[in-house]
Amino acid sequence: MDVWREFGFVYLVDAMAPGAPAGTVYRIDTRTEPLPKDLHAFSTHAFGVTQAVELGRRLNTLPATLIIFGIEGKSFEAGKDLSSEVLDSMRKVTQILLEELP
Repeated sequence: MDVWREFGFVYLVDAMAPGAPAGTVYRIDTRTEPLPKDLHAFSTHAFGVTQAVELGRRLNTLPATLIIFGIEGKSFEAGKDLSSEVLDSMRKVTQILLEELP
């Protein structure tokens, strides 16, 4: 959250698991829409992306633009390689970012 304050435009890409097929891509503009209630972002920290965004919203410290791209994961076991579905979606999100970046 502290890093976000330095930027007016932030894109965040993270693994998510709301229950859709592996590789499903979500694009969420946090300034114009709430995070889905069934959204579960996986973090190696006790405080995840969802909690950071909602706390930033309540404290009015979100950047002017904060876009989250979530990619539905297939397996969250430590040491597992990314599935082909997730790799394909990562490529798609990379292309979208290259097109959207100012």
